[in-house]
Amino acid sequence: MSGSAESDAEPESASESDLVAALLDGHHRSLARVITRIENRSAGYRDLVSDLHEHTGDAHVVGVTGSPGAGKSTLVDKLAKHYRDEGLTVGVIAVDPSSPYTGGAVLGDRIRMASNVGDMEVFFRSMSARGTLGGLSTATTDAVRALDAFGKDVVIVETVGAGQNEIDIVRTADTVAVLVQPASGDDVQMLKAGILEIGDVFVVNKADLDGASRTVTELKEMIHMRGDEPRVLDSFDAGGHHGTAGAGSDPDGHGSGGGAEQNGGGDTTDHDAGADDPETEPWTPPVVETVATSGEGIEELADTLADHLSYLERSGELEAKERTRYAEEIRALLRSDVGGLLEGEIRRQGGMASFVDAIYARETDPYTVAEELLNPVRECLEERDGE
Repeated sequence: MSGSAESDAEPESASESDLVAALLDGHHRSLARVITRIENRSAGYRDLVSDLHEHTGDAHVVGVTGSPGAGKSTLVDKLAKHYRDEGLTVGVIAVDPSSPYTGGAVLGDRIRMASNVGDMEVFFRSMSARGTLGGLSTATTDAVRALDAFGKDVVIVETVGAGQNEIDIVRTADTVAVLVQPASGDDVQMLKAGILEIGDVFVVNKADLDGASRTVTELKEMIHMRGDEPRVLDSFDAGGHHGTAGAGSDPDGHGSGGGAEQNGGGDTTDHDAGADDPETEPWTPPVVETVATSGEGIEELADTLADHLSYLERSGELEAKERTRYAEEIRALLRSDVGGLLEGEIRRQGGMASFVDAIYARETDPYTVAEELLNPVRECLEERDGE
């Protein structure tokens, strides 16, 4: 999409419908304003996101995570440049730690992302994690949706790198790349602690340093051992990650176990077609070596990411992941909205302090308070059931 000055001359007073129309027409300024409204949770932002949803579903969403110092920002910068050289448009969302004072992104300057400065077809946005576990907030998911609707071919989400809580990224990204530094024993232990489960591709960055070969070997051994271990399905595996749950899982996270590599009964829809095809065997995460500062290995990494997307499409896991993503998003929105309603009810009844005082005086207890606060909601739903 064009990013010319003329195309971005959209009036500041544009209505929500005008803003959406301008975004869909390729106005980068409108895209920036929509994402600002999303991040700030401004009035009407939900209507904007709702209007954009029908225009999404074409972008390849790539998550990049790893421990601090692994070179994520430099690698994302070079990866975006590679995509541009291939003629693809790119959106980048860098989810940074939140300032405890302003809630804004601490690393907002992103001075290491300089290769694409001035290129209107690379849209970069630094966003605050806002304290969300895994570094991803609901606003990030909505911003990805805006970039997708805008027409970006690839959307890269770089996360804080906070350890195994980074599993949240799986709910947003189609493909997850985990960066590890050479000879980083702590990083390897971190992978054993849980983040190993989320990687579709593992990247040993700074591969020109001593210890790179050893790190590659350790990663491959860990990936091999992981493939031999029994997996327990949960709502997260329901997306068919690495073929564990497969497309036979329902959006509620109750999979039949009939993924791309197996058919254990249950729902046998067209998603399972080709499950016995060798081309849809379970994806084994490869290990790619890169030197992001020089660009070495970036082309191989981009090809590997494309291979994973092709695998997801062939196996049916791409659709399964998307369905699970929507189910999780609905649950998150409900938790947030119901929580907001209850906070309002607490204020109307004198505030949290009054409940705490009563509990401290042993006049009531937390369960009873929660029950009393939830009763109006429960009664309302029961009345609807009785209609």
